[in-house]
Order: sequence, then structure tokens, then C-alpha cells
Amino acid sequence: MRQTKNLRIHGRVQGVWFRDSMCREAERLGVTGWVRNRHDGTVEALVQGEAEAVEAVIAWAHNGPPKARVERVTINEAEGEYLGFEQRPSA
Repeated sequence: MRQTKNLRIHGRVQGVWFRDSMCREAERLGVTGWVRNRHDGTVEALVQGEAEAVEAVIAWAHNGPPKARVERVTINEAEGEYLGFEQRPSA
């Protein structure tokens, strides 16, 4: 079953290669969507794909890359159609 989720990752998640690492993880798992830094210091991502793959990206986001210190991840339902996985400009 296909899912689309919006994630907001809180903690020390900027300047630690979070976006680049998430792109690689999403591509590895066949998940589409995007990731971007937010001006409030969080990282926002939209992930879309088969339920197991989306859940795997969400599990990865709770830890992130080695230098990240994730405090929490908020998850909401989302919509849309996405091809590939990209880094977007900060918002």
C-alpha cells in the first residue's frame, strides 16, 4: 500500500549532512519526495512509497546520520505525486 507522509525532524539536524544522507537512504529504499531545511532549525521531508519503505525512512529519520542528534520526529499525512527524491531550498 502506498503512503505519503510529511516529517518534521527536531534537534541538531542542520549542518550534519542530514538532507544528503536522507536522499541517499530514500533512493536506496525506492522512496520518492523531498527534504529541506527550515528556518526554525528543523528539517522537513515528504516521503512517498510502499508502506514498508516509508516506515524504514521514518525509522532512519529518528536517528539520522552519525553527527545528528534527533530529539523528535513529528509525522502527518500528506498528498501529492513525486518522482525521485530531491533536496529543496530552505523554507
